[in-house]
Amino acid sequence: MKLWLLRHAPVMLGPGLCYGSSDVPAHATLTREAALAISPLLPPGTPVWMSGLLRAQQLAAALQAERSDLGAARIDTRLNEMDFGTWELQRWDAVPPSAFDAWMADFAHHRFGGVESTQMVLYRVAAALGELRPATSTDVLWITHAGVIRAVQFILSSGGVHIRDAAQWPKDAPAPGGWVTVEC
Repeated sequence: MKLWLLRHAPVMLGPGLCYGSSDVPAHATLTREAALAISPLLPPGTPVWMSGLLRAQQLAAALQAERSDLGAARIDTRLNEMDFGTWELQRWDAVPPSAFDAWMADFAHHRFGGVESTQMVLYRVAAALGELRPATSTDVLWITHAGVIRAVQFILSSGGVHIRDAAQWPKDAPAPGGWVTVEC
């Protein structure tokens, strides 16, 4: 099965802000451009799963406006971006180095910002991936976020869900509005 991992378009926030689970809107014109770019590539009837966050739902709506032959979009909050807790909507450069040090010292289990750990993200993404295996479609589209895309890449490349340290975490994810495909 081919899994299309489409990242939402750029958000309507200034640069340098942490906005993981914050429900912020994406730029409308860039959302439409992202939908237009991927639209001709998806096979008819492709099921669409989207994050529960507005920026992913905006892209799903724009894509469905172009391609009514795609499967009805379903919300799956397991595709939401990591919750950075107290660091949400704060400038990344305002986060104390000690907070990053604590996260890097226990990358798997430390709850950066106090809410969610990397391991928790991996567990929920793995659970969503597990639902794809019995699917009858040869293609599925997830409209999601950079952290989820990296989690999928880690799970598929490592063959498991347990991460030891930050060096194992994939460095690359598509730019906002971009996509990557993986075989499941």
